[in-house]
This record gives sequence, C-alpha cells and structure tokens, in this order.
Amino acid sequence: MTEISEKALVISIVSHGHGKQVQQLLEQLARESASYIARVVVTHNVPEAPLSMDGVGWPFRLEVLRNTVPLGFGANHNKALQSVQEKFVCVLNPDVQLLQGQEPFAALLQSAALPGVGCVYPEQVNEAGQTQDSERQIPTPWALWQRRVLGRNEKRTDWVNGACMVLPSFAWKKLGGFDEGYFMYCEDVDLCLRLRLQGYKLTKADSRVVHAGQRDSRRRLRHLIWHLHSLWRLWTGAPYRKIRRMQ
Repeated sequence: MTEISEKALVISIVSHGHGKQVQQLLEQLARESASYIARVVVTHNVPEAPLSMDGVGWPFRLEVLRNTVPLGFGANHNKALQSVQEKFVCVLNPDVQLLQGQEPFAALLQSAALPGVGCVYPEQVNEAGQTQDSERQIPTPWALWQRRVLGRNEKRTDWVNGACMVLPSFAWKKLGGFDEGYFMYCEDVDLCLRLRLQGYKLTKADSRVVHAGQRDSRRRLRHLIWHLHSLWRLWTGAPYRKIRRMQ
C-alpha cells in the first residue's frame, strides 16, 4: 500500500449560497480527514454570510475567496488551485457530505499516488445509501437517448462527475485544470477525456461519500440552456473527437 504523507491535499469548494452546507462539510472534514488536508479553499461565487471561524480555528489552512462577479465552475476551481503546492488536489461540491466514521481521503490519496492514475473518485450514494450514477460513458447523442428515454444503464466509465474527484497535482497542472470555455456542465467530462488522452487512468477508490444533489438543468430553463451549450461545445471539441476515434 502506498504511504501518503500527512497534509498532502488541497480541497477546492465553490459555494453558490450553500453557506450552511459548506459549514457542515468543513466541520466534517475537520473531524474525519484533518490529517490529510493541508488547505481548503472556499470560493463564495455569490454574496453570503461569513463562515463560522472564517479563517481561524480549523486544523487545516482555510482560505476564503469572494467573487464580485460570478464565475463558472471551472474558472472558480482553476482560480482556487492556481498556486497549488500540495501533491494532490480535490474538487469537492458543497452538497457532498462525509459519512461518520468512514474517512474517504486515505483511500482516495493512496489510489491517486499509483503510477498512471490521473483521477480518483469515491462511490457516491444518496441519503438513503443508494449508489448514485456518477460513472458515465461518453455522452454521445445516442448514449443520452438510451439513458434518458430508454432508461438503459451505462456500459462503461468514460468519465466521472466532478462532485468529488482527486487528482495528482502534476496531472492537474499538465492539463491546465478545467477548460474555462464551459461555464457550467461538461467541465468534468472534458477533463476526464483530456486525462485519458494523456494516458492517465480514472480509478474508483474503496471509499464512499454522500451526494444528494440534483441537476438544475432538469428544473430551470437557464440551466438547461447552459447544459445544451456545453454539450455542443463538447461534441465539437477536439478531445471528444479524438476519444471517439479511439473507441
């Protein structure tokens, strides 16, 4: 088993008015995973109240960024991780929660330290403990039709959602982080495809987190438009075309 030195991880969390959830998540990280975390960067993408113990009192270094103008998913995480010195980076959604007594980062970091691994992710479950569909095949129009209309399950893992992913910093830097041309949606697809084109593997670790989030594009017109725009950018982009030729 690969030995992971303490404080090897920086975590980026972006809040869109998720103050209470972020507060709870920080407390869970402090209680369950403090020995692995050097730094947590919380970005407030919209105005909201300060966190409790904002900047002090945590067992890791807490940095708080506040945007005057909302940025996209990728731009926020890129900004938070632009000066990374730690060995590993973690992109973490504010609506992720840790299970009591089930520390996830030991297994995530051990897997991320293995040769050839570019991205590691945990099993995601909902609040009832049911496994979420965080592992997906490449979202071709036909695959989306099969999934949404025919209700067919994914056949393989071409990408994983960005709710909780850990990358070695050298892989993150090599890619330049997320493609900021995506404002919201498909950033995680594009990142995974570019990792695979560089020869890196996506690896599922023996760990589990709760992620009960719902896709806003199913409920809000603006988000649906963003989602469709991102799918078009993905389908017309070089990483998608190259991966499709390899399949």
